Amino acid sequence: MSLGALQAPAQTGGKKSRRVSWRVVFLVLGGISLLMGMNAGLLNLGSWAPSAIQDDSVHGFVMTAGFLGTLISLERAQALAHNASKNNWAFLAPGLLGAGGIMLAVGGTASFWGMVGHLLMIQGALVFSLIYLWLWRRAPLTLLATQILSAVPLLVATILVLRFDVSALIPLLGAFLIITIVSERAELAQLSMGRRAVPTLLVLSTALVLAATASLLWPEVGARIFGGVQFLLALWLIKDDVPRHLIKSTGLHRYTAFALLTGYFWLIVGAITWILTAGAVGTAYYDVVIHTIFIGFAFTMIMAHAPTIFPAVMSIPVPYRPIMYLPLVLLNIGLLIRVFAEIAVGQGSLWLLGGQINVIAILIFLVTIIGTVVAGEPKETGEPKKTKARG
Repeated sequence: MSLGALQAPAQTGGKKSRRVSWRVVFLVLGGISLLMGMNAGLLNLGSWAPSAIQDDSVHGFVMTAGFLGTLISLERAQALAHNASKNNWAFLAPGLLGAGGIMLAVGGTASFWGMVGHLLMIQGALVFSLIYLWLWRRAPLTLLATQILSAVPLLVATILVLRFDVSALIPLLGAFLIITIVSERAELAQLSMGRRAVPTLLVLSTALVLAATASLLWPEVGARIFGGVQFLLALWLIKDDVPRHLIKSTGLHRYTAFALLTGYFWLIVGAITWILTAGAVGTAYYDVVIHTIFIGFAFTMIMAHAPTIFPAVMSIPVPYRPIMYLPLVLLNIGLLIRVFAEIAVGQGSLWLLGGQINVIAILIFLVTIIGTVVAGEPKETGEPKKTKARG
């Protein structure tokens, strides 16, 4: 039994549902965290932003724990609670993480409401970890052991951020995202990856978490080791995952393959930067290691899986449309400009432009997904094929 069997199907009875699930409320919480996190990101860039009074130091944590944490925990909560209403407690995780992200974004790090936001995210990360433990009880799979491992860095980071600067926690937050996403890939592509895929993933994921932990004690050494493990994970994905083959296909498969390959590319760029420079705070490379993971890798993975993950969460179809390439390509162009400018000319107007393009790309992606849901399935053209009656 694979973990995918635990997840609710996007449709039933051969007919796709158009009724929006109540779980969309948690997507709204995550979406608000995303918008407020991007506002803080624009302020970090020195750009115009809709709200100029926000504390820009909340950007990284609101985006990671508030938005991505909500999105990922919602998908896992849905897997646990499907056909088991007694497990609806699992939806506390996305609720707490989303609400905590919003409160932190509104109040800022030094306020009462900011502290409440941090405490809510600690509770949300704890419930998220419990979700994986309950899933393990249902199906004790090696892949689930890896996913349990992915939740630990998030929980630790939400606690340590009360004492440490967010910059010191980047490897922990990176480990959470990388292991979560790579585990998802191993789950979806188990047949192509082979029997050794999951044990390999477990070993590399353990090494990544240990390296992230070591970076708290020995920042430079731990960061370089973290980059080395990240590099091995990226090479493994490129070698054994399906996008190298799917890129030759058409439609959704080619779109997914393109997104996956660009995500793996940025994972390698970030890994090499970690290895060579340790991504030290105050250097140009700190910005590079952060955004190659959290934008280049994480957001391209969201775009790649949107047509398959969102239907399972919202219970409505999100059919593929070619317009989905627009935000994906823009995101990669913006990050390419940002990384080049950061290294070659510093944080000037070109670097600012790259960051602004990233924000625009994410906003276009949100509009595209909403528009696709509203429009529904593309209308079929041409005469339907006649089939012979079975006698």
